[in-house]
Amino acid sequence: MNTNQSTNKVCSTGVEGLDHILCGGLPAERIYLIQGEPGVGKTTVGIQFLLEGLRCGERVLYITLSETREELLRVAESHGWDLSGFDFYELSTLTEDLEGKVGSTFFHPSEVELNRTTAALLEQVEKVDPARVVFDSLSEMRMLAETPLRYRRQMLQFKQYFANKKATVCFLDDKSGQRDLQIESIAHGVILLTRQSPEYGIARRQLNVRKIRGATFREGHHDLVIKRGGVQVFPRLVAAEHRKDGLNREHFPSGIANLDALLGGGLDRGTSNMFLGPPGTGKSTLAIKFACEAGLKKEKSMLFIFDESPETLVARAHHLGMDVRPLIDEGLLHLEQVDPAEISPGELAHKIRSAVLEQDVKMVIIDSINGYMNAMPEEKYLNLQLHELLAFLSQMGVITIMVLAQHGVVGALRSAVDLTYLADTLVLIQYFESDARVRQAISVIKKRSSDHERNIREFSIENSKITVGATLKNFQGVLTGSPSAIDRAMGVDANLGA
Repeated sequence: MNTNQSTNKVCSTGVEGLDHILCGGLPAERIYLIQGEPGVGKTTVGIQFLLEGLRCGERVLYITLSETREELLRVAESHGWDLSGFDFYELSTLTEDLEGKVGSTFFHPSEVELNRTTAALLEQVEKVDPARVVFDSLSEMRMLAETPLRYRRQMLQFKQYFANKKATVCFLDDKSGQRDLQIESIAHGVILLTRQSPEYGIARRQLNVRKIRGATFREGHHDLVIKRGGVQVFPRLVAAEHRKDGLNREHFPSGIANLDALLGGGLDRGTSNMFLGPPGTGKSTLAIKFACEAGLKKEKSMLFIFDESPETLVARAHHLGMDVRPLIDEGLLHLEQVDPAEISPGELAHKIRSAVLEQDVKMVIIDSINGYMNAMPEEKYLNLQLHELLAFLSQMGVITIMVLAQHGVVGALRSAVDLTYLADTLVLIQYFESDARVRQAISVIKKRSSDHERNIREFSIENSKITVGATLKNFQGVLTGSPSAIDRAMGVDANLGA
């Protein structure tokens, strides 16, 4: 007999992130159902569950009716795992055990085969006496049973047997389509793995814990990926779990006097700030300027780049008089290039959360929100996930800078999605035309955390320098892109381009 003692014991799943969702792991000595279509990662999760058992010094058994031992070993090899400590019982062994045992009977042939198969499986369990079992998969048992009633009775038999053996069992089920509520009601817990296939990019996989009897867990859909080393789950970010008291809400100046005046002293800690405008106006450059100022204060910043390479950004910043290479080498600025086609929103949120909690990052820059939006499988979830992320960063006292590019150059500009209401501070940089010359203007449209200037100032990036000039007086219509001059002496307007 195995030596599991307490029914309050919790089994770690061995899957990074999943134990966090399960608030520690799976309650031991119970049976669980892991559902999902083929290719979603059930087998990988099952192997990781048993590997964790081996690490804890437990005896483990993998019963496979759908794959051979060689196939499982190839899966393990692709992840760099050693399964030499596993006990296997595969379909070919089962077939050998059943040969010659079928005689004349009054019972239906399928019922005889189901009973003999079950007896052979349980006989193997008796020999091994494992603390953890993975059964892959229930589809074969469902076909043997033929009828729902016989199948349910078989599952109840398994449940009673393994409860007496004090084993923790994961049944893998690749049944797709309608839910099998009969079996879900028998299992102590149900974990669903799903996969979406966007028109472009990698498949998006998610995990949802449907139930765990008598235990607390985090509900909802959680993104997951399958990489070398196994499945990694990214728990859904819940900002309310990260509240902190006594945060410093002071101003963080940019080092540009007129810009700080425009911002009422600078960006405030624990706020979300959006730099909005058409392409090429200097939004990203302004964000890098704030990151450099953080570096001078020996504070860490993290810049998530969607639209250019780190090498291009470093070279561009150097050309503008901002040498970020020493900050990168010192670990004060980290550049993370993001491919929207290869990452899920949950993974991105996990990277940001880890940077703040584990690396003490004080400033997070997302360049751009347009790229972040492209990482979403469905646009309707963008606002909710981004709102939760910004709430978390605010509660941690982090300065968040988001870059949002508008469509168009001058005139009636528009954004792919309206997220301006999520930002505490909205900085608008616009082109306008004057005397047959393209100029730029900067203004602060709103700032929730403190007062700010209502003026519009000229903005330029020239001669390797960012300049915020004086207030653009005697102009009106600057934000439209085609302003006119106000002749105060005559009391009439004159077109600037005339």
